[in-house]
Formats: sequence, structure tokens, C-alpha cells
Amino acid sequence: MPLITAFLHVSNDALRLGRALETLYPCDEIVVVDHGSRDGSVQVAREYGARVVGVKAGAPVARYLPPHTEWILCLDPRESLTEKLAASLFEWKTEGVAGAAFSVYMREETAEGWVANPAAQTRLVPAAWNRWEKLLPRHDPGALALEGELLRFALP
Repeated sequence: MPLITAFLHVSNDALRLGRALETLYPCDEIVVVDHGSRDGSVQVAREYGARVVGVKAGAPVARYLPPHTEWILCLDPRESLTEKLAASLFEWKTEGVAGAAFSVYMREETAEGWVANPAAQTRLVPAAWNRWEKLLPRHDPGALALEGELLRFALP
């Protein structure tokens, strides 16, 4: 069964981080990269059992990962997995669905309500992935889409 490490970058995200972390139960471990938070982000992350590391300028993502990591699930701290996406990840782990990378669809909270993003985003990648755009994997048009969605909550 493949091991998934959830990977989040935080910077003063204590108010929304707990909601993201509590939905990551399909993941085998959680790594939170702290970008100098001055709020309770680090404490929240540790309360949820995450391994917290400080950001190293220019360090590749692989530098932060435990050596046994096989797959990385990347999230923003204001995003959460729906139950359907969590179930899809469990199914993916047990059935060993082949693929080079996997994408997810997203719904975003706006002042007008929830809006679905029609384009899937690559978020589950192998640990050796080397195509990054800022803090998230670069989109792979050939990535298979998992069932379920990420919910992106509005900033407070």
C-alpha cells in the first residue's frame, strides 16, 4: 500500500490550519513547512501530529520529506478534503491505481457562495516529482482525476 505524506506550507495560518489537518486522515503523515509564523500555526500543526519544519531558502521539496515517502498530497492551509475525496484516497491506496500523478477538482468559497472550478489541479504526485510552481505541483494534463473535491475556504 503506497504511503502518502500530506505537505502544507504555512505562514500565520493558525485560524484555518486545524480544519485542513483534521481532514487528512487518509494520509500516513503530515509535514508542515513553516514560513516564520508568529501566531499559533506551529502549535496547531503539532496538536494534529504534524512534523513541523522551518523553511530553507531554495530547498527542494524532497528535503522536507521522510525517507519512506512514496506520494505527496499538497494542500494550501485553507483547503480541506471532502469526505468523498478522502474515501477516494483510501480506495486509491488499497487498489493501487496506476498513474504518474493525480488531480483533484476544487470548490471555492466566495461572497456569492460556493463556486466549482472546472479545471482539475494536480495535487497528488510521487515523491520524486520535480515540476513545481511555487508551492504546489505544476499541472500535469495527463494526471488522472480522483473523485471528490478540495474545498478552499475564503480568507477570514
